[in-house]
Amino acid sequence: MEEAYISFIVIAIIFLLCMLPGCIIQINEYERGVLFSRGKFKKVLKPGWHLRLPILQSFKKVDIRTKADDVPAQEAITKDNVSVKINAVLYYKIFDASKAILEVENYYYATGQLAQTTMRNAVGSVTLDELLGEREKISGEICKVIDELTDPWGIKVENVELKDISLPEEMQRVIAKVAEAEREKAAVITKAAGEVEASKNLAEAAQNMASVPGALHLRTLSTINDVSSDQSNTIIFAIPLEILRAFDGANVKDIVSKISNKKDDN
Repeated sequence: MEEAYISFIVIAIIFLLCMLPGCIIQINEYERGVLFSRGKFKKVLKPGWHLRLPILQSFKKVDIRTKADDVPAQEAITKDNVSVKINAVLYYKIFDASKAILEVENYYYATGQLAQTTMRNAVGSVTLDELLGEREKISGEICKVIDELTDPWGIKVENVELKDISLPEEMQRVIAKVAEAEREKAAVITKAAGEVEASKNLAEAAQNMASVPGALHLRTLSTINDVSSDQSNTIIFAIPLEILRAFDGANVKDIVSKISNKKDDN
């Protein structure tokens, strides 16, 4: 009788020792535990150690840290019928562990699928130019829609970043041609503006030289000096009208007669 009693005690102790690890639950600081009692939700376990009955009670741990979900590339058509391939990164965290377990079967998969659908819808509501030029605005709209839809699941969407937008090769060539045309247009406009400014400066300089006596002569001498620095240049002097006017009337006759007299003396 005593041997049977001792054997029963030993078996009970071994059973308790085997069940002891399952009776103690450790919840880390970045986790929350959802406790079920006989299949019914009981409470959310906070960080620390907790006791449970292994047969009657079960639990699931939920990581409440921010998660980064890489949304796979999606084929989408913009409002102006351009086919693009777009992918994004979704940042979210769980603010209610009980809803994440009770309201949705797999919150990770469901959130990713919802992000893909919302992203395609958002791309279809804008043109290609809007998609390329207003990426941050579109990302904010996608984030707002997903956050509202995942709120019943106890999930807070913090941010959505459009990571890459891939265009067909034909569209890439068209965009490159448009960009090149815009650069050429800007270059022509800049050159024309420079020519207009230069013409105004030349006109002002011409007026100043015409109004100041001797200014044109000084400019001519300066030009001759610049040209004469290279010995290979041939210089043709332009005689100002003032010099030619000095040889008018009687002065010309006197000069011609003096030249003739000198020849006769010789």
